[in-house]
Amino acid sequence: MEEVVRARGHEHVAATHGSTFEVTTDDWLTPAGDCIVGIEADRAPADFDDAFVDACRDPGATITLTLDVGGRTRAVRARGHPDLTFESDRSAVVRTSTYVDDRTVAVGADAAAADLDRSLVSALADGAALTLTLAVD
Repeated sequence: MEEVVRARGHEHVAATHGSTFEVTTDDWLTPAGDCIVGIEADRAPADFDDAFVDACRDPGATITLTLDVGGRTRAVRARGHPDLTFESDRSAVVRTSTYVDDRTVAVGADAAAADLDRSLVSALADGAALTLTLAVD
């Protein structure tokens, strides 16, 4: 079962945050947004299918998040959590920690923004298109 979010990069994408990465529906980004890798997302967690959300609430679920930027890909593995709400209509955040709020879509991730390949980040900083695929097992 999967969900796909399409977004784009921005000149301020730095991807230096050590514990999260985020995709937002906002159409702007300041240099302070060091975890944000994509803006103008076409969907937010509140748009995801109920069956997908339920599957992600299983603490044993594995969630694979694949970032694709012009053929450059990076897969990040994370876990589900019973407290995930998928209520945010603005942002999807992947966390290396177990912290959960309405924006959180996965916890215990094996990578954050700072771990992304710099060529992928550079393409995003140039405004490249981003496809984020979330798959739950």
